[in-house]
This record gives sequence, C-alpha cells and structure tokens, in this order.
Amino acid sequence: MDLKLDTTPSGFALSIAGRRILAHSAAAPCFFVGRGNDSIEMHRGRFTIEDRLAERCPLAYAEIDGASIMLSAAKGQRPRLAVTLEGHALKLRSLDPSVNRFWLRVVADRDEHVWGGGEQFSYFDLRGRRFPLWSSEPGVGRDKTTEITFKADVAGQAGGDYYHTNYPQPTYVSSARYALHVETSAYSVFDFREDEFHEIEAWSVPESIELFAAPSFVALVETLSARFGRQPPLPEWIYNGAIVGLKDGANSFARLAAMRAAGVKVSGLWCEDWVGIRPTAFGARLFWDWKANETRYPGLRQRIAELNDQGIRFLGYVNPYLCNDGVLFEEAQNAGYFVRDASGRTALIDFGEFHCGTVDFTNPDAAAWFSEQIIGKNMLDYGLSGWMADFGEYLPVEVRLASGLDARLAHNLWPVLWAEVNAKAVSSRGRTGEAVFFMRSGFTGVQKFCPWLWAGDQSVDFSRHDGLVTVICAALSSGLLGNAYHHSDIGGYTSLFGNLRTPELLMRWSEMAAFTPVMRSHEGNRPRDNLQLDGDPAVLAHFARMTAIYVHLSPYLRTLSLEAARRGLPVQRPLFLHHEDDRRTYDIQDCYLYGRDLLVAPVWQAGQDERGLYLPAGIDWIHVWTGQSFAGGQEISVAAPLGRPPAFYRVDSEFDALFAGLREL
Repeated sequence: MDLKLDTTPSGFALSIAGRRILAHSAAAPCFFVGRGNDSIEMHRGRFTIEDRLAERCPLAYAEIDGASIMLSAAKGQRPRLAVTLEGHALKLRSLDPSVNRFWLRVVADRDEHVWGGGEQFSYFDLRGRRFPLWSSEPGVGRDKTTEITFKADVAGQAGGDYYHTNYPQPTYVSSARYALHVETSAYSVFDFREDEFHEIEAWSVPESIELFAAPSFVALVETLSARFGRQPPLPEWIYNGAIVGLKDGANSFARLAAMRAAGVKVSGLWCEDWVGIRPTAFGARLFWDWKANETRYPGLRQRIAELNDQGIRFLGYVNPYLCNDGVLFEEAQNAGYFVRDASGRTALIDFGEFHCGTVDFTNPDAAAWFSEQIIGKNMLDYGLSGWMADFGEYLPVEVRLASGLDARLAHNLWPVLWAEVNAKAVSSRGRTGEAVFFMRSGFTGVQKFCPWLWAGDQSVDFSRHDGLVTVICAALSSGLLGNAYHHSDIGGYTSLFGNLRTPELLMRWSEMAAFTPVMRSHEGNRPRDNLQLDGDPAVLAHFARMTAIYVHLSPYLRTLSLEAARRGLPVQRPLFLHHEDDRRTYDIQDCYLYGRDLLVAPVWQAGQDERGLYLPAGIDWIHVWTGQSFAGGQEISVAAPLGRPPAFYRVDSEFDALFAGLREL
C-alpha cells in the first residue's frame, strides 16, 4: 500500500491507508537533524552509552517537487535532508556530511497502543516509555528498585534495565493498524512518551522509513513476516517431547534414561558441555573451542547414533568466539580471521576469567571457515541435530572490521551475520527445517536465518522484570515482527546472590512450556546449587505429565507450524491478534493465545493457587480442565493448582475433542 503525500498551506502531510503519519509545518516540523559525539563503553556485553549533543536543528522549510521533499532550516538556506517517496517507503539522503543525528516525529493518538521494538521483556505495550535499541546483555533483575539488580550493578555493572534486550529491532506496530520500520543499524531510540507524537531518533540518517498498513492485525503481521523473513516448519522430531538439557558429562546419558523411565517424553538431549567445562566464579561455563570433548563424553559419536535409533536427537552449543587457550584460536589467528583492535592486533574480549577472539563475519573467508569447518564438520557431520547459537551482542565499537564498516553500525547487525553463518552451514548439508539452532540475539533480518528464538538468561525466580512472566512478553513482542517460534529455559538460568530455584518455579515454568512451540530445560549457570528436574520425585513426575500434554497437543502444533511457514503468524499470539475489536486485550502481556483456539494464562507468581484473567469478548470459552463454559468479555478467576495451568479453548474450535482430551492426562 503506497504512501500519499498532500501539500498543506504550511507544509505537507503524509498518509497511508487514510491514516496520517506525518504532519509538517514551519511551526511544527517533523524532521530534525544534528550532530553529536557519543561515548559507548562495553563491559562484558553491557554498554554505557552517552551522547554529547552539539546540534539539533528543526528542518522547518520544505520544498516539494512531486514525490521529492527537500528540507532545510529556513527558506533560502541550503537543504540538509532529501526525502523521496518510493512505494511504501521514505528514502532518506543526508545532504550535509556533518550530520550524524536524525529525529522524526510521527503523528500519535492519545489512546494509541504500540508494540514491537524487537524482543522486549518488561513491557509489551511500549506506549508511555522510551526504548533505546541496542543489542546487549539484558542484565540481572532488570529492575533498579530491587536488591538483586543493585547487587548485580555493584558486583559487575550487570543489573540491566527495563529496555535492555539481546534482540532490539527498530520496528513497531500501532493499534491504528499500521507498522513503521526504520532501516538502519545505528543506535536508535523509540520514544512513545508524548500524547501527540512518537519520536524516532537514530545516530545516523537511516536509509529509509518503511510504512505498512493492513485492514486487520493478522494481515499486518503477515505483511511484516513477508518483509523480514519466515522460518521453516518445526522439525518432525520435535513433536516427540521435550529437549532435556543436561551438562553432566557421560552421566547425562544415565540421567536421561532415568527420566525417560519416569515417564518423561523426550525429543532431544541437549548437552551444552559437549565441548568441555571451564569453572569460573560465575559458575560452570563452557570451554569455547568448538569440537567434541571426548574426555568428558567418551565415545560421543556412537552415543549420538544410539540416541538417533531411539528417536532422540543430540544437540550442542556454539558461539561466535574462540578462547585464546584453545586449538582453534591459533588456526583462526594465523589465517587473519579475527576482528582487530586499533593497533591491528587480534581484539581480545574479556568474558570473565578468560579471553576470546571474535571471528570477523564481514570477512567472507572467515565466515565461510566458521560455517564449514566448525559448524559443518565439527558439529553437523559429527552427528548434532541442533545447538544453541549463543551470544552475538558483544561487538565493541572501537574494533576494526575487514569490510571497513564502522563497528558502531556493525554492532546491531552482528546477530544477523551470526545467524547467517549458522543457516548456511545447515543449508550446505541439506538439513534446513530438520537440523535447528536457536538464538537469543537478533536484529532486523534475523527472521530469515534463525529457526527459533529463545528468551536468553532469565533469573531463576518469579520476579516481574526478569522471571517467568518476562518470556511471555518476549514471545509476543518478537512474534509480531516475524519470529514464529519462541521458547525459554525451563526454570530460568541465572542464579546469583543466593537466588535459587524452587520446586514450584520449575513446575510452573514447565506448565507454561507445555503450551509453547518448544519445551527445553536448562540446568542453569550453577547446576550443583540449584534444583534440577530429576532432583525431586514430585518435580520429575510433574515434568513428565507436562511433556505428555505437549505431545498430546502435537496435532494442533503441527497446524500452527504449517501456518507459520505459510503465513508468518507466530505460534504464541497476543490476545488482540484475533480479537482486535476488544480493546481490553490490547495491554495484556501475561496471557497469550496458543494459535487462534487456545488461551493460556500461566501462573507466574509464587504461592498462587488461583488465577484471574480476562477472556476476550464475542465468543464463549471452555475451561480445559473442568469443561466449564465462560462467556467472553469478562474478568474471571479460576482455580490453578499445580498441574492445571489456566487454559481455555474457543467453543467453536475444530480441535475441541483434542483439547477436551487433556482432562484425561
């Protein structure tokens, strides 16, 4: 749908599908340019970012010629920005080489809701807040008012804030049924705090501003997923059950067998320690030299073949760094494959008690080497069917890249380059859609390379900004932008300052995971300190039942997977996606639709045995566990004992018999 440009007595107005997007006048311009000097410092994946602004100039005068707009500070002055309408996009070109800051004000409604921004953890509706968009470690706790975030900040600047995310993306979806995308990789900010306008800021003039409109939210999501990329269907083997994460060396196989004997349905064994372990103060970490460690896992190749015979896949771990005390580091350094520092030497990054080189993915030879040698030969040819493709957020801004691209512009792009390296390896073996990798980092375009997202490193608790509930928000926000498959570490990951898993947390997280595309457990950063799924008979029995629920729902999940590949609709959906006339659904972020027909309201607070929720209007809903019918359009409260997470299905669902069958499990 193309943009419409109208001249006005004092400037111009820009609309799409009858919705006014920009309104310019000399008294209230919508474009601004300027200059600034930034300071960006990284400490273990977290960034301190400051700007010393030297100029912010409103471009008050517009000269319009057909589809072109020349913008200057005043009539008679030299233009500083050229804007050209091309289809649904505004193409931008700076006419002043000194400009390195850009602002745009977009018309807003007072009652407007806004979603997106990549993968957001604290707030689904972005309205009323300011969101910097820069890939980083989200931080521990992520709430500056809490003790754990305070301690993390004091201990290592690791506390984080509400807007920190592994996966930012300068795209938002409006309740006015349009979406806006900023085509830039520069540091940018979405500011939704004003009633009358949204302000976009970028530390470089963007290539373009893209606008999309559709008659419904479903159609808008389909459009965005077509723009950014769609994932292949889930692999057939995933429907067999959970991917069990164990990092216990050879003992992992015995533990897996015991879990299966207890009734756990298993699709994969995920051993991130397949490369070996490095003890650190943070906890048990991995040895970042990407090949099988057959001292820790004797006869691993044969073990993998035996698992395959049982219908169970083996998954591992990799990231884009090589530790400087590993064998592969020397090979990469001799070939000149690493990112370099200002003096031309290999840039070493401190990951906490060990240092690594960053493989330079702007060097085609380095990217091809990593894809073929490490992922192709050392992983896929060895027998792995999947892996966590971790990190991607740690590119410092002062390094030098083979391509010559400024690292300030490459930083946000790095997760996409990392995803492409993985995807090319899988494709080279003809295994796209069958072998999978999952990532926590991302940016614009990661959708077309990364099969699954995972929510990163939540705290092992029920906290509002870093616990179980945040992965719902992450799934909903990223899903609107073309990421169909999302999941999380069952039980969370980060255990610091005495924060330990409880049986209740593991069970509640397992309940939620049963109603997501992928069930995958993780032992966390301190596995010996924290309760594991097989460490308590009641927890293990509960987990086994949740895997049975997941498998029972597999016929439904298959249809959602095919729908995702065909239409780009996410498996986990905000309530408003199918109930757009019910505005009470617009700011709900602790419930979701699992496909169109199931509504899931996970228990995300400790000590609760009942749950209140809102049922969308216009249809009756059936409570999964009791068969009781509820009219939509009302707040209800239902019992939610362990093992019966609140879930409801549409009264008109073609899968009603399948859903009703859950009562027998």
